[in-house]
Amino acid sequence: MTEQVSAASNAAVDTISRAGWGAELRATFALAWPLVIAQLAQNALHTTDVIMLGRLGPAYLAAGTLATTFLNAFLLGSIGVVGAVAPLVAQARGARDIKAVRRVVRQGCWAAIIISVVMIPLLLQIKPIYLALGQDPLATDMAEQFIQIAAWSMFPALGIIAFRSFLSAYDATRAILVITVLGVLINALIAYTLIFGHFGFPRLELRGAAIATLTTNFIMLGMMVAYVLRHRRLKRFNVLVRFWKPDWPRLREIFRIGLPIGLTVLAEVGLFTAAALLMGRLGTDEVAAHAVALQLASMAFMVPLGLGVAATVRVGIAFGRGDIDGVGNAGWTAFVLGLGFMAVSCTLFLTAGTFLVSLFLDMNEPTNANAIGLAITFLMVAGIFQLVDGAQVVAAHSLRGLSDTKVPMLVAIVGYWAVGLPISYVLGFVFNWRGVGIWLGLAAGLAAVAVVLVARFAMRERLGLMRSRA
Repeated sequence: MTEQVSAASNAAVDTISRAGWGAELRATFALAWPLVIAQLAQNALHTTDVIMLGRLGPAYLAAGTLATTFLNAFLLGSIGVVGAVAPLVAQARGARDIKAVRRVVRQGCWAAIIISVVMIPLLLQIKPIYLALGQDPLATDMAEQFIQIAAWSMFPALGIIAFRSFLSAYDATRAILVITVLGVLINALIAYTLIFGHFGFPRLELRGAAIATLTTNFIMLGMMVAYVLRHRRLKRFNVLVRFWKPDWPRLREIFRIGLPIGLTVLAEVGLFTAAALLMGRLGTDEVAAHAVALQLASMAFMVPLGLGVAATVRVGIAFGRGDIDGVGNAGWTAFVLGLGFMAVSCTLFLTAGTFLVSLFLDMNEPTNANAIGLAITFLMVAGIFQLVDGAQVVAAHSLRGLSDTKVPMLVAIVGYWAVGLPISYVLGFVFNWRGVGIWLGLAAGLAAVAVVLVARFAMRERLGLMRSRA
């Protein structure tokens, strides 16, 4: 394993020092910064709800966390599948195959519909599933109120991913940013109105948050489709022409590449879902503290995630035109940018934890004291794994640009479930380190995956990942 890390480091230095790295840095930054802010804004959609529910009390925050954790386990895995549109469109752009671009986007929408039809009935079974897992009945009943409405947001949420992947591949990331920021503002207004019952509307609490989520996703999808159909540069693709005409080879290709991506995402999300369930066995304060720390870690994660999306596009375009040096420059540039930011967020979590937690929980409320102390402790552990979390997400997205998704999927499953989860359980319950032990297990799983994926990208030519386009 040490040799692999050394090989990864040497390859990074060699590749990034080539003549084209400066141009690649500028191109990656220009593509990535709107995506990074859009990812932060996307995360703010959920953060807004968390903050508002936190003002209702720890019980509402815990129930909302259980509900959104359950929803995200299905939604993020599905997003990974539809996200295969991004590398496929990028490769088609690199190869200058306009017809393939249109077909991939159209079949990406098909995939979104198919997945939603399958997933929504499963989401509606949250109550029997959570009760079978030993969760608190009252918190489960409250979580079900949210899911009964929010489950239907699968349709627009996955449609957004198909169109966002198309826009990203053609450098229209500022449009993604504007639409996402507008979505945050719309969601905040609707959530504030319905959760607390302002402006003459009834106080709906968790149901209000769910209605805000559903409505905002449909509005954002409508704006994104309108932009694609009306923009001078993009409307020539006619992505919705003969929408109901099947293209089975393209649809199979999306699922062939996307299913491993979805399972990779699901493996990671599942690890954090399992951590939330383990926290649920410790008590409401632990769940509330876990929600706060995880929300802050998720916000920091949006930056390397946005850089990762940019890496998929840049690597995919270079791969599509057979540019071996361009692939390396694109991947390592995103990698260095991602690590640089996560070093900053690590420092912030370790030094400003009390202030960050105060944004979510009222520091003057005596009943919050235990949850606040736990959240600050968890956040310190989260700071430790910021670097490996950034490394693994950028490496995974760079490999996706090469359509390399099956091996990373296996690495993620083994790293998260054979390394991370067992360590979480042993440290949390056998050694009785409770929530801190659970978070240390999360860090161990992320580190294991990061080492292997970075090494795999470094050895991409030796492993034959460049062969089909070189």
